[in-house]
Amino acid sequence: MRRALHVNLKPCALALAVSLPLSGYVQAQEIEIDIPAQPLGTALQEFGRQTNLQVLYSPTDVQNKSSNAVKGKLAPEQAIAALLKGSGINYGLQGNAVTISAAGGSSALELGATQVTANQLGTVTEGTGSYTPGTIATATRMVLTPRQTPQSISVITRQAMDDFGLTGIDDVMRHTPGITVSTYDSERTNYYSRGFAIQNFQYDGIPMTRNAPYSAGQTLTDMAIYDRVEVLKGATGLLTGAGGPGGTINLVRKKPTSEFKGHVELGAGSWDNYRSEIDVSGPLTETGNVRGRAVAAYQDKHSFMDHYERKTSVFYGILEFDLDEDTLLTVGADYQDNDPKGSGWSGSRPVYDSAGNPISLPRSFNNGAKWSKWEQYSRTAFATLEHTFNNGWVAKGQYNHQINGYNAPLGSLAEPNPTTGLSSIYANKYTGETVSDSGDFYLTGPFSMLGREHELVIGSSISSSHWVGKDYYSPTYTNNVIDFYNWNGGSIEPDWGDVGFKNDETTRQSGVYMTGRFSLMDDLHLLLGTRIANYQVTGTSDTKDTGKVIPYAGLVYDLNDNYSLYASYTEIYLPQTAYRDSSNKMLEPDEGTNYEIGLKGEFYDGRLNTSLAYFEVHEENRAEFDSTADTSLVANPYKGITAKTKGYEAEISGELAPGWQLQAGYTHKIIRDQSGTKVSTWEPEDQINFYTTYKLTGPWDRLTLGGGARWQGEGWQLLNNRPKNTTDKFSQDPYWLVDVMARYQVTDNVSATLNVNNVFDKKYYTNIGFYNSSYYGDPRNVMLTTRWNF
Repeated sequence: MRRALHVNLKPCALALAVSLPLSGYVQAQEIEIDIPAQPLGTALQEFGRQTNLQVLYSPTDVQNKSSNAVKGKLAPEQAIAALLKGSGINYGLQGNAVTISAAGGSSALELGATQVTANQLGTVTEGTGSYTPGTIATATRMVLTPRQTPQSISVITRQAMDDFGLTGIDDVMRHTPGITVSTYDSERTNYYSRGFAIQNFQYDGIPMTRNAPYSAGQTLTDMAIYDRVEVLKGATGLLTGAGGPGGTINLVRKKPTSEFKGHVELGAGSWDNYRSEIDVSGPLTETGNVRGRAVAAYQDKHSFMDHYERKTSVFYGILEFDLDEDTLLTVGADYQDNDPKGSGWSGSRPVYDSAGNPISLPRSFNNGAKWSKWEQYSRTAFATLEHTFNNGWVAKGQYNHQINGYNAPLGSLAEPNPTTGLSSIYANKYTGETVSDSGDFYLTGPFSMLGREHELVIGSSISSSHWVGKDYYSPTYTNNVIDFYNWNGGSIEPDWGDVGFKNDETTRQSGVYMTGRFSLMDDLHLLLGTRIANYQVTGTSDTKDTGKVIPYAGLVYDLNDNYSLYASYTEIYLPQTAYRDSSNKMLEPDEGTNYEIGLKGEFYDGRLNTSLAYFEVHEENRAEFDSTADTSLVANPYKGITAKTKGYEAEISGELAPGWQLQAGYTHKIIRDQSGTKVSTWEPEDQINFYTTYKLTGPWDRLTLGGGARWQGEGWQLLNNRPKNTTDKFSQDPYWLVDVMARYQVTDNVSATLNVNNVFDKKYYTNIGFYNSSYYGDPRNVMLTTRWNF
């Protein structure tokens, strides 16, 4: 955490890494310190947090420098000396303040104005050049290193996003080890982890739940405003309350910077894909006690699919105020509009004709009419207030107000007649909006017990989400006879008539949670936590569950300076308001247990993180499509089954050598029901991701080259062929997708990056079976981006 200190700024801004002064602090007192090697600026922040000392430094002095790893029971002066050894940086220790300066520089600082930022969300990745994070807080609210966190977590950093042109959340998820992206249609996707749909999103750690059938912006999120994306795998009920066993996606926003800086990007690519972005950040007062950042992005993108395009507009603003040296106020807002034309609906093509015969269509086929569109928008306002007490404890309150809406007049081409080739448009219209308010307050800090230092988090959260929607089911067509095989999207939008169904549903959640990290020995830490959750849905659906206890336990044992063994346990609680059985009765909640054991490592002084995990998920009442049920009341009935998931995964991320970054992972999972039959078979049992970049040296030191690949094993789906009264198996064979990139630093401030995706133009499906439809993945495509930093 960094906090405010009055500093008279010289030509360069001063940064205060941490200010948690303790009256009468004894410099010689030995304390437990554990700081992995990482960028020097973030290491100084962590040093200040663990020692409760003020740390003063100039950003220019520590830029592009790395720290040494420091671990053990040390006096603060011993620790800072070890941290800085070989860096060319000097330090001075006086009272409760540590002053950092470059070798040969002066360590004298004039105190006077306010500067600096706080961050209880973990280490900012922007500017580190790294593919691995320093610290994270998504799992427990405690700011821990990946090695200290007893669960699997993957982080896509700002550098990885910039290197591989990951401008949307779908792009990020495709690059995330262990994640499968399934495309429902041109505007809706779903993300799977360990064979489970990820339903929980967080924004700066505040949980928000997605309404997948009525998509409203979450899976179209633009990455221009985010520092990193953290994907916590497995059950996450401790902080989210209701949630599935797949995991949680936490999108962490960019923060204002203490120095004035920014960039402008312009890009152009395949299928008339044009993108522009501007990002400006810095102090807004002479003293730097108020900082701001503004980001705007616009993309106009056509597609490999016929008559389809989408325009995306993004705006973001954030302000930070150092109210005093101990208190930070953050306020901000973001806005995104997604305006498509020619939206496909239920895939991009039918699998069968009307007689149940399989049909084959080109990748460019788009079942959507030209007037078909699924407009989605999001509006968010947020505020955070955090205060640091003299005893090292932090109080933090967060509030998030979000509006997600959709306007979706949709028309897709139905199955063709096998004899005439004629078809018709199937059309419905959906409009709606969800207004969500979420608040969270917690206290966190150290405490002493039995001669050891421990950490504790105590918090409470509350949220309310009100969804109002209108569905139009009875359109009137002017002409609804279409030549299927000569389709170009041309048709007249129907008269939608009266509202067929009104959705009016309010979801309320509240809970209290507590987590402790107990130092049993120098090399053994126990994490214990629990959440007492209340969940209620009223309106269109009705369900209520109060006092639900969701326990959490984790154990981390340090084998040596590089390796740690860990184990974790938590429970699953997932209400299933969207799933109905054949009698139109809501399914009971999906409940169960999540177990994980593994080995984590830090190498090359902590700049490289690795993990190896084995996991099991035991479920009662998992929702599974019931292909044999009566469909007279419910078109797509589900049933609850008992299921067991077993699997393992391995991941590596970070710096293999100076200038060489890597992120890679392998995942294997199998899910079986109570009879031993495999379920969730479309998500592959095995998959591999790896992406790497290398900055050349010598005469070619302005050139960075990179590439990567994604591989997945066979996936299959059983489709109900109603005209023939058969069940057909459709499979996607194993496939590789290869991407490459190159960046040339034209000047110190101007660069050009070329990204080529799906280099070998592999033809593959990202979904088969959604309403007996299919959807192709993107063919080979190219994007050239120029960037000017200032």
